[in-house]
Amino acid sequence: MAVKKNSTLDRVLGRLDTLDSVNLANLVQRLARERGVFEEIFNTLQEGILVVRDDGAIEYANTAAHRLIGLGGDELAGQTLWRLVPGLRNSLGAALDDDFGGGAAPVVAREFELTYPEPRILRLYMVPFRAATGTKERRFAVILTDVTKEKQSTEARIESERTSSILLLAAGVAHELGNPLNSLTIHLQLIERKLKKLKASKESESLAESVHVCRDEVSRLDGIIANFLEAIRPRPPDLAETDLTEVLTEVLRFQQRELADRGIAVEAETARLPTVLADRNQIKQVFFNLTKNAMEAMRPGGKLKIRSRADDDFVFLLFADSGNGIKQEDLVRLFQPYHTTKAGGHGLGLMIAQRIMRDHGGQIGMESKEGVGTIATLQFPRKDRRVRMLGS
Repeated sequence: MAVKKNSTLDRVLGRLDTLDSVNLANLVQRLARERGVFEEIFNTLQEGILVVRDDGAIEYANTAAHRLIGLGGDELAGQTLWRLVPGLRNSLGAALDDDFGGGAAPVVAREFELTYPEPRILRLYMVPFRAATGTKERRFAVILTDVTKEKQSTEARIESERTSSILLLAAGVAHELGNPLNSLTIHLQLIERKLKKLKASKESESLAESVHVCRDEVSRLDGIIANFLEAIRPRPPDLAETDLTEVLTEVLRFQQRELADRGIAVEAETARLPTVLADRNQIKQVFFNLTKNAMEAMRPGGKLKIRSRADDDFVFLLFADSGNGIKQEDLVRLFQPYHTTKAGGHGLGLMIAQRIMRDHGGQIGMESKEGVGTIATLQFPRKDRRVRMLGS
């Protein structure tokens, strides 16, 4: 429902300079009463509500926000959100810098951990707005939700209610698909050998190319099975010194053919990044899932931009696509298991990526703007600044 702008209060404010002292006093009292009503409403909410300036200064915080962040009374007033939640400012770089297609910054969804006054996980939902019509002054409405119990209950439910049945299903899928895939691989190898014995011709070269495509598709199906099994049978990461740029290059090289077939250009600007401790194969899976999602979100002619940066504590990789973006109601559910917006999707890709990043002591964030695209931000702790893993 549209807000009616020509209210009695608007009309009074429009002729504010003509009011006498009595009417001004009445107006002030009325505004104070309305402010009190709104504050009472906000203070009854279980979600934390913050109003934050561009520089992170907190202008307003309701009672729940004080409780969730661990400060009482009016201690949040004048505080800087970036100081209270270290690492949050850097992970929100693209949204705060307003460098995402112009206009208003994208809606942002994040999850982060606080250890004071007790360990818990909070979900942050941040929406930009203008302080007044026609001004350039920008603020952010921040909603904080304690999702610790939700995470614990979700993990427990998946573990207790679904794991056994999914394991049986996975075993059946692996058996039913694995055998014919192996048979296809063997026969494709035999065809390739026979083609090599034939005289070189355009027809034989065309057949050889087709066989190569078939083998790639068989490998891709093998990967789908492996991803499914990985989702239900996670293993701890085998940490070793890892060059993220090198891993990313391998993934993009592997996906080069599909990117070309889809008509998607890649712009990767990744300077020499600090070494991180990571499981190379698991990080490959994260990169693969993100680039795959980006490809499927774009039409021919789309562009995937990959950027990197680092500070004293973290290394960041940003994957920005030029797709249609994600609806606000879907953005906050992206990491929930089996939630997907794609026809035929299984909703496990981002869940796997999030779990892997948590196991590495990092995190993944998503920012999106409908009609412009989506940015996925990976945050890795530097080798010498590893933090306690969220998943522990």
